[in-house]
Amino acid sequence: MTHHTEGDRPLVLSAEDLPLVERVPLADRDLPASTYELLLRTAGARSGSPALHLLGENGRGWSEPDTWTFGDLLRHVHQAANAFLAAGLRPGEVVGLLLPNTGWTYAALLGAQAAGIANPVNPLLAEDHITGILSLTKARIIVTVPQLADKARRVAERLPAVRAVLDLGDLAAGRPGDRLLTARRPRPGDLAAYFHTGGTTGTPKVAPHTHAMEVYMAWALGCTGAFLGDAVALAGLPLFHVNAVHVTGLGPFMHGRPVVSLGPLGYRDRALMAGFWRIVERFRVTSFSAVPTVYAALPPVPEGVDISSLRAGAVGAAPLPERVRSGFESDAKVPMLEGYGLTEATCASAATPAFAPRAGSAGLRLPYQRIKAVRRDAGERPAGDCAPGETGELAISGPAVFPGYLGPDGPDPRGKVVDGWLLTGDLGRVDADGYVYLTGRAKDLIIRGGHNIDPRPVEESLLAHPLVTGAAVVGRPDDHAGELPVAFVTTSAPIAEDELLSWARAHAPEPAAAPKAVHVVDELPTTSIGKIFKPALVADAVRRMTEENS
Repeated sequence: MTHHTEGDRPLVLSAEDLPLVERVPLADRDLPASTYELLLRTAGARSGSPALHLLGENGRGWSEPDTWTFGDLLRHVHQAANAFLAAGLRPGEVVGLLLPNTGWTYAALLGAQAAGIANPVNPLLAEDHITGILSLTKARIIVTVPQLADKARRVAERLPAVRAVLDLGDLAAGRPGDRLLTARRPRPGDLAAYFHTGGTTGTPKVAPHTHAMEVYMAWALGCTGAFLGDAVALAGLPLFHVNAVHVTGLGPFMHGRPVVSLGPLGYRDRALMAGFWRIVERFRVTSFSAVPTVYAALPPVPEGVDISSLRAGAVGAAPLPERVRSGFESDAKVPMLEGYGLTEATCASAATPAFAPRAGSAGLRLPYQRIKAVRRDAGERPAGDCAPGETGELAISGPAVFPGYLGPDGPDPRGKVVDGWLLTGDLGRVDADGYVYLTGRAKDLIIRGGHNIDPRPVEESLLAHPLVTGAAVVGRPDDHAGELPVAFVTTSAPIAEDELLSWARAHAPEPAAAPKAVHVVDELPTTSIGKIFKPALVADAVRRMTEENS
């Protein structure tokens, strides 16, 4: 029996491919030792091929990109790494990156990994949060841009360990680009990066990634077929997030394919997004990855624009109005493919195989990873594996699992990684073939009088209303029941809250799950990458309840 390949690259395009790929041990795959070696290999083979088409930089429109070849990218990575070395960075020390998306952000990120550890941080976070993250990671250098320089300096003043605050635009000044000015090269087990988590449930935690984890992820993403042939990836998510770094960075770079970057504002750049489909046409984009809110805001495909290069749109599994999915698929004439991943497992753990999608699934596990559902006992400890198809908490093992959240003394796996299995906090089930189905977040469960209510089916029932464009259901504290479900929605046209409440009660999966109230809001609060931020909604629900009772 043979499986799908492109050259010597194995592909997982159906469930039958997985065991065939895994007949070869991962250790025998001759993967690069580090992200630096990954780039060295690609630049050596494809020095003159485009690596980055940079849009939205220096005030230029999308039709006038600044294009870097892989040779250019490697040269700039050398310059950035050498600038950090000149500023006193030593092996194992950290470079904090407070940056928007630019070509030099890619160079600084990879240069920091070549010379030490990269710690990209969302520059829009509050200064206290940024300070807390960089204090935990013991950052020695901060890199920023002039627009954020004052903020970076105020943070640095609170961190005695910081030796220098560097301007991104100065990294190339006088630095050789043909080599690293150190004989030391990163090894597979060395830490490559610290990523803070998405922050949907409060203060971000910090997840360490090794070079081996990141290189494996770049290779595994290639097994999905995303970088086949003349593939071109479009990047709009911020580079402090793992999806952008891997799906529109290390993944295509490892496989020699170019990335089209939407620039500093990414999907929030209104001028670029107005021309989104013309950008797809101009650069022959084959795929892009976005959260549901981005898909909901995409303009219609203009008449006469040729987007025949597009193969698929990738979306993180989340409640999504069916009309948004069907509207995208009918307009763009390509499927919307779901996937599943988290920062604690590098980036991706499941992806929809091109030849064998399954309705409702977030995809098939990636090679060499294992995913199962587990039960928890009364003390919240793992208490046995679920049967195929049985819902529990998803757990992941394999080469993508992180060593534990960063603590004062280094990575600490306690409570999160048990016997090599990452406890994700996500509820779901896994079928006998390895397809993953998500049902919600364990922390999002609403406990009403001892009865567990999963908000996701309630949100999906609200999204089925023809005027509802977004929905989030949270638990509001209640003296009698403990928690009561309340819903927040956005709509495409004015509608009475009482009418939506009647709809919600009629379509709720069970009577106990019917929202106590439905609030129409102008927009749902989101994190920097578009995930709904439920703590803000819980606070809003409490405020409304207090005002009603006063």
